[in-house]
Amino acid sequence: MIVLGVALLAACTLIGVYLGDLLGVALGVKANVGGVGIAMILLIVARLWLSRRGRLTKGVQFGVEFWAGMYIPIVVAMAAQQNVVAAVSGGPIVIIAATGSLVLCFGAVALLSRIGRRDPGSPEVGHGGSVIGGDADPIPAGKQG
Repeated sequence: MIVLGVALLAACTLIGVYLGDLLGVALGVKANVGGVGIAMILLIVARLWLSRRGRLTKGVQFGVEFWAGMYIPIVVAMAAQQNVVAAVSGGPIVIIAATGSLVLCFGAVALLSRIGRRDPGSPEVGHGGSVIGGDADPIPAGKQG
């Protein structure tokens, strides 16, 4: 039942927004703090729970995946827009923090790519070996007809 998947997504969203509002009040911030993230974590936990109990039918799974695929990018884009508007009014420290985090992310990607490289002396397999890659004749010379 696709409707049950949509209902599960809606319930997780409502609970996540409510918990995000409570977290904002607890932290003294007049905003929802992490409501979308909490909702997505709840959705993942609910799907795992249903799957382990054997109640995650194809219809429920399709309903969750369909709306989650549309819902997440829209909410993330809306949240990003709000963050940019708030950040621009925050002053120059926001620009410094954004630039610093960007440089750190680029540095982390560069470092991880260097760590993940193979040693120059290690053998590499090219494109699935000689049969798939076409490096050798698959029929021996004496067996050709």
